[in-house]
Amino acid sequence: MENETQTAVIWTGIFSDANYFGRYFRDVARHADDPLNSTLAFCMAPYFSLTMHESLQKTRKIDPDISAVFKEGTIAISARSRHSLKLFEDTKRGIEGQISYFREVFTAHSAKFLGNTWLPLARFLETDLGLSSYDGRLVSTTHAATFHLGFEPNELLAEGSGDRIRAVFEEYGSYFAGLGASLDDQGAETFVTSLSPSILDEPRDVRASKYYRKVFNGPETPELNAILTTFRAMLNFAEIVVSSGVDRQHLDYTAFKIGYLSLYQVLRSVRILLNDSSYRLTVRSAAIADRIVNLESARDMLNPAAKPFRNMLMHYNLPPRIDMAKVDLSQPFFGTIPIYFPRHDTFSLIRLVNQCGATAAAIFDEWAEGD
Repeated sequence: MENETQTAVIWTGIFSDANYFGRYFRDVARHADDPLNSTLAFCMAPYFSLTMHESLQKTRKIDPDISAVFKEGTIAISARSRHSLKLFEDTKRGIEGQISYFREVFTAHSAKFLGNTWLPLARFLETDLGLSSYDGRLVSTTHAATFHLGFEPNELLAEGSGDRIRAVFEEYGSYFAGLGASLDDQGAETFVTSLSPSILDEPRDVRASKYYRKVFNGPETPELNAILTTFRAMLNFAEIVVSSGVDRQHLDYTAFKIGYLSLYQVLRSVRILLNDSSYRLTVRSAAIADRIVNLESARDMLNPAAKPFRNMLMHYNLPPRIDMAKVDLSQPFFGTIPIYFPRHDTFSLIRLVNQCGATAAAIFDEWAEGD
């Protein structure tokens, strides 16, 4: 019985995500604004990869040869993209590894976009960082997109890379279709239908070296500032885009999951940064970071006792050592909310996450103004 319940939980989560992505792509197809669709694709990429990577681990147990249907490199790309969501919790990279990765991104982008004009006096006008905002708030950057897409920086900027990206995500689409995703799904609308192309700001191109000196922790830590800018974009995307048009008292499993994991990983990463004296923060940065992780709602989310809930969303499995008698497949998140959040029911947890996400995103916008 225990194994049957575990299996039901796993496949319910996987099918819920696949169904949501089918509805998402259905709504994107109806939303014909190309610039908006491109921005959404970059922002959603790591969440597609998360479902792709984690569900593939489960389907391999049924069909060990399923990996053979993917082209060479696709699974590795999905793994890197999925792991980007861990941020500073990525045990293979940690803070220093992420900083090193962004150095590679800086180098690749500057080599591609700077020094191309024939007129030396005009080179100060060249740019190598694109900023995308919705309703005046940052939701993506070209550096963040590189980080989340899972491609190596130089590969992503190579000629023909657009076709390669499309091919990879077409493979994702075929895989999700096998899990039940359908463009003909008549289910509930996703956030896409509530977005307005007119609110998508014109992309702003800047010189990365100048931009990163002015934001967050100041001129001494450009790579760290780039990572914090990525955190900011993730929070804003979850807060003002994924939540757009959504009844905040209604639970949509995948939309909630995107918001919850984005928020949790940013909060956890800020705490990791604060606890590591190797990375010197300015007085202002340290105070703001401390303010973020000590929000009452953030403390609830970061409570170690609640970590299994995050793991369940990330990996689909029921947490180990759970009391199976308390698992209820008919309830949201299988009845686990009272186990890991004793002070909350489904709707109060939704409110908690919404409140924490909105407040943390606003504080990140403030922090980005720099010293």
